[in-house]
Amino acid sequence: MRTAVVRVGVDKAGELTAAQLDDGVARLRDAAAPAGIEVVANNLSGLPPSRREVELLIAGDDPEELQRIALELCGNAFGTTPVPGVLTFISRGTDDDAHGVLAGLGLSGEIERVADADGWDVVHVTLRRADLERVPESRVHTALEASLNCEVHIHTC
Repeated sequence: MRTAVVRVGVDKAGELTAAQLDDGVARLRDAAAPAGIEVVANNLSGLPPSRREVELLIAGDDPEELQRIALELCGNAFGTTPVPGVLTFISRGTDDDAHGVLAGLGLSGEIERVADADGWDVVHVTLRRADLERVPESRVHTALEASLNCEVHIHTC
């Protein structure tokens, strides 16, 4: 399963005091931990209101569901109306990450990981020829190499 970094603006209007922000972070950590959600450490009270954003590490693949969870947790913790921020995925170079990259491009395919003669990973990705008419192969290749940090070979069927 992939891990998302879900960013949420919790005090864009700058209405909360430093103590309220600190208390909100503590409540957020307490509510998030039992669900296996990690709150990335930051100093909210030291940031200008436009940057008062928390980052939550949440396991999952559905961006809308992950954002819904984060907004609910933050709203309860801070007592504000949170604002969704940018959602990205952490890449650990796994096959799940490769499938996630493909899904993000609207593709699906077969992934096979092998070691080359020197022991380095080489990932072979088989995609439908029709899919590569929609999404350029160079874009798929670049996205996969960046996510996996290894050699990628794309094959068609």
